[in-house]
Amino acid sequence: MQAVLVTGGSRGIGRAVVERLASDGATVVFSYVSDDRAARQVEEECRGRAVAVRADAADHGQMERLFTTADEVFADRSVGPLSALVNNAGVVDHAPVGELTPESFDRVMAVNARGAFLAVQAAARRMADGGRIVMISSTSTAWPSAGESVYAASKAAVEQLTRVASRELGRRGITVNAVSPGPTDTDMLRAGAPPEAMAGVAHMTALGRVGTPADVAAVVALLLSPDAAWLTGQNLVADGGLV
Repeated sequence: MQAVLVTGGSRGIGRAVVERLASDGATVVFSYVSDDRAARQVEEECRGRAVAVRADAADHGQMERLFTTADEVFADRSVGPLSALVNNAGVVDHAPVGELTPESFDRVMAVNARGAFLAVQAAARRMADGGRIVMISSTSTAWPSAGESVYAASKAAVEQLTRVASRELGRRGITVNAVSPGPTDTDMLRAGAPPEAMAGVAHMTALGRVGTPADVAAVVALLLSPDAAWLTGQNLVADGGLV
């Protein structure tokens, strides 16, 4: 777990993953879309163990540049080829089915589903045998709320990609697993859920609270560890006992 690429690593769960892996000793290259300030803050928090690269997950050319840049970073730091990918980049658009625009549908599917495919494809071409791939999905695929049609559909695609990729890459000792966080205290969740809704969901979990990005990052770190070598094609639901 020395050379790791994380997509969507400047905020929320992605940021927590980058910071956790860097603190565990990994060299991490992470992507972000627009918030330069947030990306620089993550680099500073990781004290030289993380490098930010601006790249839109839905854009094939930008994703290729992201992985090429990661190759260069890993070579310069003598940490070997890419050993792990954490595909976290994602967007959401809440709208009833009858009101969702084709443009919104295309954007969510492009980032969440197409972007995940592009990342796995690029990783598979350069990852060392015995590598790890972790895909961030969502409990929305099992417990969807009104207005989440395209988001849930895009994450369902991620879960099926995980299963197929695990079978294709397994002969090389590469494991491919998904993590499905439940409600997690991020800017994305707070933007779409009022405080009373957050409190209500917290009471519905077995542990009596919503998750934190660090909770999810810990599960990702587990899947990247040697102890998870016999675990592949799985979807770990990290929701505090909600679903």
